[in-house]
Order: sequence, then structure tokens, then C-alpha cells
Amino acid sequence: MKNILRLLSLILGLAVILAWTVSSQTSDNSLEKIKKRGHLLWGSDAEGGAPYVFPNPKDPSKLIGFEVDIADAIARELGVKAKQSQNAWDSLIPALERGDFDIAINGIEITPQREARVIFSIPYYIYTEQLVVRKEETAIKDINGLKGKKVGTLSGAVAQDILMGIAGVDVKVYSGQVEPYEDLALGRLDAVLLDLPIAAYYANPNPKLKYAGPPVGEGFYGIAIKKGDEQFKKKMDEILIKLLRTGELKRIYEKWNMWDETQAKLFDNIKESVGYVGLEESKKAPLYTFLPTLLKGAGITILISVVSMSLAIILGLVLTTLRLYGRPTLSALAAAYIEIYRGTPLLIQLYILYYGLPNIGISLSPLMAAFIGLGMNYAAYEAELYRAGINAVPKGQMEAALSLGMTRSLAVRRVILPQALKIALPGVTNDFIALFKDSSLVSVIAMVELTKTYSILAATTLRFFELGLIVALLYFAMSYPLSLLARKLEKRLSNKK
Repeated sequence: MKNILRLLSLILGLAVILAWTVSSQTSDNSLEKIKKRGHLLWGSDAEGGAPYVFPNPKDPSKLIGFEVDIADAIARELGVKAKQSQNAWDSLIPALERGDFDIAINGIEITPQREARVIFSIPYYIYTEQLVVRKEETAIKDINGLKGKKVGTLSGAVAQDILMGIAGVDVKVYSGQVEPYEDLALGRLDAVLLDLPIAAYYANPNPKLKYAGPPVGEGFYGIAIKKGDEQFKKKMDEILIKLLRTGELKRIYEKWNMWDETQAKLFDNIKESVGYVGLEESKKAPLYTFLPTLLKGAGITILISVVSMSLAIILGLVLTTLRLYGRPTLSALAAAYIEIYRGTPLLIQLYILYYGLPNIGISLSPLMAAFIGLGMNYAAYEAELYRAGINAVPKGQMEAALSLGMTRSLAVRRVILPQALKIALPGVTNDFIALFKDSSLVSVIAMVELTKTYSILAATTLRFFELGLIVALLYFAMSYPLSLLARKLEKRLSNKK
């Protein structure tokens, strides 16, 4: 048992070092730090999809998109490389405020609400909102015909604000930009309102959908920069102005079929677009091209699960010992911990760890937050398994140990716990299997594990079924050996009885 605890402690120690290494790579948004580091760290959500940022269908390990090209161009001007940092779109601003990356570029609309929290560069793109309906729809001709209709949009987008301002509209909010159009085509929605670049990529090629009326509204995309980093904003503005004057931005928009008359307000000349990798090519890419990316996500899932479970086992053991044998105050605290963690959602606990703690001066890296969040949550369940195991040990065992002259703590350590842990082992193994699946929740704190990797690839290629089967098989391959171990342990323990 001591050897097992030592091994678990070693794993936790290595995890702390790894998490510290990841955390130390985050930027303080100073130009000098970026140049010294050698790369510009920019935040975006690849799950959001084309034409902004999405995996290359020919090589899913690489990202493409017009904002990838913009980030690369900016990095070249700074004399460094560009490195993307994956983060959920609706939490890009909080992550930027935390200092998780230097800038955020992901179709972020410049609004007064966001300007109160971050600094924006000069605009790099003018957007409009496009209403989309089904091909056979005749009642909805434009945005004025949405009363009493179910309309989908993206969480936190300006389109959501527009819809919320129209009386009688049943607004359905999505976290991704692919799903609204899928639901519209299936008849679950009456219309979708999103930025024109999104509609042009996902709706316009779909024979089941059509545009309803002309684009409405007009706004600007800007590069989001952390508050107080005015010097860096000035540098970003200088680079964008240079890219405008040299025509580099215009060439990027032509490449991605994003040039239209609206952009004339930012550019002087127009050329024919040269096209880009389309959705059809994404659908035709062989499935094996996505395996390396999915396997990388599986590796992250294994790392998170193993380290978190190690923390849960050790912490759960401490909690059980305190609850059963500690002083009344410590026992009450341990019991309160167990009940609170079992009675609140894991998702909320992760949000508090990652986004809440910085408000009191504690900032965790995504990896460390994932380890601690899952570990502390599962520790409550492990503690109850150990308590059940201890209660299953006959009371006479403790009495016999004490009669032999052992102290109470020695009797617990040498006599009670070894028997209790053997009884609890099958349940612990089952919890480990459950943890593999619950690890998918850490995607909300910018961790790209297996499920998040699947979401990103599926949103880009629309191959939800094929990729979903592969991901399900990978999870099965990771959890099935643990199932066999659990059965073996249960069989061995039953034979001993």
C-alpha cells in the first residue's frame, strides 16, 4: 500500500511540474515578452469553424482560415511565429483578461460591452448579419417577419442582441455556428441569424437553405487586447494599417471569398477571389487523416484522467480518515466537503476554479485547473467508497489490534485501511472509468481533450457520425481494460471471502 501511495504522489508531483511549465508559457501581453518567447499566442475557437479558424481537411493537425492568415501576418511583422490557443468562443474575453494569451482574434465584434473589458485594435473586417431560412419558406422574407418564430443564433454574438430586441421572437442560442443551420435544415428552427461570413460558408452551399432578405446591421471585427496594454494595442494598429496599405489583408479576403462591396470602406481595389478549401473537400477527406489529431486528444484525456484520479484517491483517503477518526471539527469539515462536492455540478466547480479564482488573485493554468477540479470532485466519491469499506471491516479487528498494544492510528493504518481498500478497489476502478468520460467537461476551461477535438473536427467537416464512431471506439479502448480490471478484482475478492 505504501508503494502505491508513493507512486501516486510521484505522479502528482510530475503533474504539478508539467502544469507549472504550461502555466509559465502564458504571456503578460508585453511586446518584449512575446519577442523573447519567440511566438505570438493568440486565442480563438477552432470549433467555431470556417472561414475563421478550422482544421485543415488535408491535415487536421494544422489550422487554416482567414484569421489564421491574419495572425500569421501579424506575427511576421513582429518577427515571431504565431501560435493558436484553443478556447471556447464565449469565454475568449475572460480568458484574455486572465492572461491566457496575448490577443484574441475570432470574429469578435467591437461592442460597448466588450470595450468596457478589453482594448480593441482598429477594425480589420466589416461584418453584416444575414438571415437564413429553409428553401421552401415563403412567410419569412426578411428580419421583420420573425415574430412568433424560432430563430437560432450564436451565444454572445451581436446577432443575439438584434434578435432579443425584436418582440415576439423565440431566440434559440447555440454555442457553435454549425448546429443552428443543421437544426434549421431539419425543421427544428424557422430561421438563423448570424454574421454573413458564417452564412456564406455554412448556409449558402446548402441546397435546403436560402438567404432571406439583404444583410442587416453593420459592425466591425477587432483584435481584442488585455486592458492596460495600450502600447501593444498601438503596435497592433500600426501592423494592421501596414497590412491594409500593402494590400495583404485584401489578398487574404480574396483568398477566402470574403471580399464584398462593404469592404470597400477599408480597401481601395478589388480583385477576383482565388477560392479556398471548401466544405465538400472536408467531407471527402479520408477518415485516417483525422486519426493523429484524435489520438493526440486521447493522450490528453488519459493524462488528465490518470493524474486527477491519483489526486482523488489520495484526497479521498484523507477525507475518510478525518471524517471517521478525526476530531469533531475536522470530521465535520470533511463531511461538509463531501456533501458540497457531491451536491454541486462538476461544471460549476470547474468554472469557479478557472474563472472565479483569478478574482481573488489565484490563477491556475487550464491543465492544473483540470487536475484539481476533477480530482477534488471525485475525491468526495472515493471518500464514501472508503468509508463503506471501513464500515465493512468487523469491529473486532480494531478491538483486537488495540488489545495487542497498537495505538489507534497504527491500527487504522496497519489493520483497518488495508482491508477497507481491498473492498473499495472495484468501486474505485468503476469511478476511474466514469472519470474518463467526465474529463470531457474540462473543454469549458480551454483544454482540448478527445471530446473537444471531436467537436472541432465535426463542426468543420459535418462528419458527426463517422468521427463520432471513432471517438466512441477510442473511449471504449481506454475504458475497457479498466472494466476487465474491475471484474478481476471483484472475482479475487469474492474468492477470498
